[in-house]
Order: sequence, then C-alpha cells, then structure tokens
Amino acid sequence: MTMRVVLARMNHETNTFSPVATNLAAFGPDGPTFGDAALAEARGTRTGLGAFIAACEARGCDVRVAVNGTANPSGPVDDDAYERMAGAIVDAVARAIADGGCDAILLDLHGAMVTRSLEDGEGELLRRVRALAPRVPLAVALDLHGNVTAAMVSAADVIVGFKTYPHVDMFETGAHAARLLFDAIDGRSRPALAWAQLPLLSHTLMSGTTTPGAMQRAVDRARALEAEGLLAVTVFAGFSLADIRDAGMSVVVVAEGDAAVAQRAADALARDILAERDGFVFAGEPLAASIAQARRLRTEGTGGAGPVLLLDHGDNVMSGGSCDTMAVLAECRRQGLTGIAAGPICDPEAVGAAVASGVGATVSLAVGNKVPLGLPDAAPPLPIEGRVRALTDGRFRITGPIYTGQLANMGRTAVVDAGDATLVLTERPMEPLDLGVFTSAGVDPTRYAYLILKSRMYCRPVFAPLASAIVLCDSRGITSSDYSLFRFRRVRRPIHPLDRL
Repeated sequence: MTMRVVLARMNHETNTFSPVATNLAAFGPDGPTFGDAALAEARGTRTGLGAFIAACEARGCDVRVAVNGTANPSGPVDDDAYERMAGAIVDAVARAIADGGCDAILLDLHGAMVTRSLEDGEGELLRRVRALAPRVPLAVALDLHGNVTAAMVSAADVIVGFKTYPHVDMFETGAHAARLLFDAIDGRSRPALAWAQLPLLSHTLMSGTTTPGAMQRAVDRARALEAEGLLAVTVFAGFSLADIRDAGMSVVVVAEGDAAVAQRAADALARDILAERDGFVFAGEPLAASIAQARRLRTEGTGGAGPVLLLDHGDNVMSGGSCDTMAVLAECRRQGLTGIAAGPICDPEAVGAAVASGVGATVSLAVGNKVPLGLPDAAPPLPIEGRVRALTDGRFRITGPIYTGQLANMGRTAVVDAGDATLVLTERPMEPLDLGVFTSAGVDPTRYAYLILKSRMYCRPVFAPLASAIVLCDSRGITSSDYSLFRFRRVRRPIHPLDRL
C-alpha cells in the first residue's frame, strides 16, 4: 500500500527586539506557497523540505506538501500569518487521515519562531498536530539556531538540526531526519529522544562551525557520538535575540530504543559545553577601530588580492536586522575610504526616487537609518549624491550553497554610483548569501576595494573566497552582540553571560 506522507516547511527566526514586520507576504518571494505549488517550488532545492520530497518520492509515497514558507529573520510573526501556515499543516494532516490514513509527517521548521501571541510557534504547531494524529510518526528538521523547548521534544519522534553555520547542510539534515523516521516505520529502529537545556545565551558570531573554537569542538563531539552509534546528536546554539523563556543553547539526542542512554549523552555533552561557556561569548571593538583595520589591510596589501569584506553584524539581515543602518558606510567616508560597494541596503523610499529619476539620472538621496530601532544614538539618513546606474526587478535564482535553487526577490532594485561608493538599494531586506545580490543588478563585487555586507556568516561561502580579508563591524543595530543594548525580561535567569556563571 502506498504511504501517505504530509510534508511542510515553515521557517522563521524571530528577533523579538526587531521592529521589522513579519507578515504572510514575507514567507517567500511572493509569500508562501501551498499544496501542489509548494511541492513544485521545493522539489530539487537543497533545503530540508527538498530532502523530504526526494526521500518520499524515492519510496513511491503519496506526497502532500501543506506549505512552503520561509522568511528572513525579523520581528514577531503576525498571528494571521502563523494561523494561515500552521492551519494549512493541520488541515493537510486531517485530509490525509480522512482519505484513508496519514502514515508519516515530516516538518522543516526553524525552532525559533515567536508570534505576537506565542513564545513557541513550533511547539504550538506540534501540539496541534499531535492532538490530531497522536500516533503518526513525526520527524522535525531544525535550524542550528533553534531555541528548542520541552513542547517540541515531547511531540516529536525524531529531531535533527543543522551541524553547520553557515548552514550548508540543510538538505543533509532533512535527509537524516527522513531516514531515521522511515527506519522506524520499517521496523529497523526505535528512536528515543532526549534534550538538555543549558543556561547559556551564545552569541551568534561564536556559533560558527568553520573555524576552531568552542562551537566547532561541540559539533565535532556530536559527530563523534553519532559515529559511536547514537542515531542523531545536535548542538543547538539557540537564538539569543529572542526574549523568551527558552532562548539559548541546548542538546538533542536520538538514541536507539533507550531514552536513558539518550539523556545521559545529552547531559554529558551539555556539561562539556557549559564548561567552555566563555567560548560562546563575543567581544567586539569600536566601529572606528574596525574601519581603520580594514584600511590598513588594504593599503599595506597584507590581506592579498580581492576586496576587504566589512561585515556589518550589527545589522545582520539573517538575525532580524533592518537592513538599513548606515554607520559602517558613514565611518568609511569619515576615514576617507573609496572603492566601496555596499548592499543590499533596504530603502524603498530611495529606490522609488531612483526609479522616478531613471537610469543615467543624477539623484540626491537620503539613504537608510529610517527604521526606528529604539536603540541609543539613532542617526539620521545618510546624504548620497550619485548617478543611477541600473534599475532591476530584484529577482534572481540562488546558485550558492545556502537555499540553492530558490528564487530570491529583493523588490525593485536601484544601483547608485556615488563616486566613492556604489550602493545597491532594494525594496526588501535581503541577506547577501549569494553573488546575485550584486550581479543580478550588474555590479561585479570583485572590482571593489571594500564590500559592506549586512551579514555575519551567510555571506562567507560565496564572498570569502573572493576576499582578501574579513573585518567585523558593529553598527550597533538591532542585531548587535552588545546585549546591554537590549532589555531582557522573559528569558529564564540566571543565564550566562547576562549573569556570570
């Protein structure tokens, strides 16, 4: 008999301090897709949902994709957007049951979704699914930055998270989760789940897995435990800019048949991580010092060929940044740097003015610093005078290793050449995770001395190979690593480093 399987993708990393709205339209280039359209859109993509589809179709399953929706990190999700997507998932399960039975459920979630009414969007979704289908095998693929909760763990049979940041193993994680679930369905294994939560808010900049450090060591240990026989071991760095009770690091283990074995492994790895807690805390430097360092690297030639990447981690799009802070460019100008390309910078008003003026026109624009962040030392928009070099619709297909194959939509896009700097201005926030953010607008990023990117990690797989050096720049935006800028009220206490442990 053909297995009937419900699949879905509902991804959002919520920065509860971010003023950037998260409505239904944010969940895709033109909003989320549903049903057959979602299946067609996700098939062949290197995402968790893409892996689910491949695994199910290889088995000849009756595949039913409820929704394919992913949004850039931003503020709390609108309740109606959540209900539309969560409702579609629950309805798909109900229809499968009515059609003769639902044999399995595979969900590609983030793990750090907060709505205007719910602290734990994923936990509530899983609760609703379990109420409807209490005995249907259920597996979940999560982001490495998920804030895992007891509600998630109690509802799922299998949880597997990414092991890379930048996240280049989305497909592999989905394939892992699907394999464990189908092994259980086929009687080859009996997954037992355990979870250990740490009193630790890691800084996102310290959760990278490509450079030596505490996070890399923790993930290496997780891989070793899997090699020793555990079915899955995930170190969740958590997402600390979500002011909810369960924000922070955790470990999830799937063992064969024995929950006690899984719990002992999770607890032991959690203890090892906590012993290295200061290795998950980032210490930055003043922005002026960062720009001065970048200038030295360029003028002295010590960085080698290629542009110097100026990573504006205080306005990191994939952590909920407004994508419009101008502090890094302003400091570059103050220190006399030239040969700069910056973008994408989200400023619909400036884009509209450039479009109205047309290609070739000289424009005077007030760019960025327009989204109220509620932080100290707010700056006014930056005056920019330059020539409109190009106008595009802002759409391109992602070819890099993150979200490979997906359609990106930056909204209408304008390229403005201001002499010392070329700006890529967009109507929608866009993480520079692909060269297409520049090349789709006719800008060759390799021809510049400096690239200002609103990114921490996602840019690195495609931009780092082109670069002579990387310099971290804190614009003190809404994704700053300086926790003193934010008022944490709901997270459990004590927790490191808000409280020294």
